[in-house]
Amino acid sequence: MTVDDTGSGTGTPRGPHGRDTGGGAGASDSAAPDGAAPGGGRGPASGAPERGLPDLPDRSERGGEPQEDGGQTEPRQDPLALRIEGLILGAERRYTPFQAARAAGVSMELASRFWRAMGFADIGQAKALTEADVLALRRLAGLVEAGLLSEAMAVQVARSTGQTTARLAEWQIDSFLEGLTEPPEPGMTRTEVTYPLIELLLPELEEFLVYVWRRQLAASTGRVIQVADDEEMVDRRFAVAFADLVGFTRLTRRMEEEELGELVEAFETTAADLVAARGGRLVKTLGDEVLFAADDAGTAAEIALLLIETMANDGSMPELRVGMTFGTITTRMGDVFGTTVNLASRLTSIAPKNAILVDSAFAAELVRTGEAPASEAEAAAAEEPGEYRFALQPMHQRPVRGLGAVEPWLLTRRD
Repeated sequence: MTVDDTGSGTGTPRGPHGRDTGGGAGASDSAAPDGAAPGGGRGPASGAPERGLPDLPDRSERGGEPQEDGGQTEPRQDPLALRIEGLILGAERRYTPFQAARAAGVSMELASRFWRAMGFADIGQAKALTEADVLALRRLAGLVEAGLLSEAMAVQVARSTGQTTARLAEWQIDSFLEGLTEPPEPGMTRTEVTYPLIELLLPELEEFLVYVWRRQLAASTGRVIQVADDEEMVDRRFAVAFADLVGFTRLTRRMEEEELGELVEAFETTAADLVAARGGRLVKTLGDEVLFAADDAGTAAEIALLLIETMANDGSMPELRVGMTFGTITTRMGDVFGTTVNLASRLTSIAPKNAILVDSAFAAELVRTGEAPASEAEAAAAEEPGEYRFALQPMHQRPVRGLGAVEPWLLTRRD
């Protein structure tokens, strides 16, 4: 990557690969608003998807660093909030976005793309960034310079990491830390116990996060390198399934919010445990619905049947219906897309209560692998009574929105 010298000023020493070795001190002293995050200049509102590059003027053409916003009163900063931020980030606020980009040796344009991809809001030129922000920019830009990632791939890395960790952080604060920071003694405020609690938890949670990530990375890498050839690696076939709670909309009108939340959490926990234990992958949860995938049809069929059986044995849970397909899917940032996925969703919508519908490709794959008979006559002629794990029953052809007519199969477990 050719480093953009835009906005670097005159006489600034450059390090290896054209990087700016200066610390960028001495510019804006304005403080960032509470909860603000990196991202430069004027652009989309916080949380908006990337829609082009930030609308920033070329500072170098004006001969100097950006000026502070004049006439604006900075909001008063909560000292405890700043202390907790410093504890979590491991450094104090030092740079404006412009200074951080310059110190990292990247253009303001590219820095803004990275920050927005990570999910951070634009903060103008408030001094809210730390050495860690500079280092993150250097690392991403360095991967591009070294040819290990394209610029577009580096932005994807930033976006997928930001989206995943944002959800994790929100869950930890909302569900985990909220419960632990209840004042232990009368008269103590929650804020008085938050700092020491985070001080104790932070290193442990950080180590655990890295451990789980490495484990998941090893598992994903292992699945890929076991593929027979490069063509199959690119164009792999998976089993995809949606499991949906029946009558969830009616439940939302009858149940209290807390009770409804507990039901959804129990459903998601049950599904996640069963999918993981049987070798599938939970792609995402959507409240009353989960989407999971498996490398082979037999694994997906076993997971789906276990979900139906487990939920049916729990009197507090609604009925479940499942739609599954087998075929080529597109994966992007941990999610799955394509006609195979869309068909699984449509099959779920027409599946009976406590039943599983699969498409013809899924049924054919079970027959091919010897896990289901092509017909009941074939099953009757089997040498071993328990030779087949699953049974398939053809259903009437049904029109499916957006995909034309399909012929679903009812999947059951053989006695």
